[in-house]
Amino acid sequence: MDVFVYGTLTEPERVAEVLDSFVFVGPATLTGLSLVEGRYPTLAPGGETAGRLLRTEAVDALDAYENVDDGLYVRERVPLDAPADHPDTAAVYVGDPDRLDADATWPGSGPFADRVRSVLDERDVRVRLTPTDPV
Repeated sequence: MDVFVYGTLTEPERVAEVLDSFVFVGPATLTGLSLVEGRYPTLAPGGETAGRLLRTEAVDALDAYENVDDGLYVRERVPLDAPADHPDTAAVYVGDPDRLDADATWPGSGPFADRVRSVLDERDVRVRLTPTDPV
């Protein structure tokens, strides 16, 4: 699975502590969500965020690292703009700003995961693999 990462998971040493097998596909940009600092980095509606596209089959390990089962972060899929040999979507982790003491607001009411999904469905949120110039 391709995963858009930002914050600590852009660092190879940190990823190696979490995953046994992974590859960084390349630099990427998440459009429609911006980086917000809190106890841990998270995202807020609007803007864009620079990061990396990570490929791994060990999504369970990433979910554990991001405390998905506890609701600290939610994992969602968004469209991926990349060459034809890539998947059509990438996963992205969004942290609950209330639990992370981050200055972000997700519109709507109800559970955090539902509000995130609603924003992703209503807006053009997507990951774009950044082309690299051949050397």
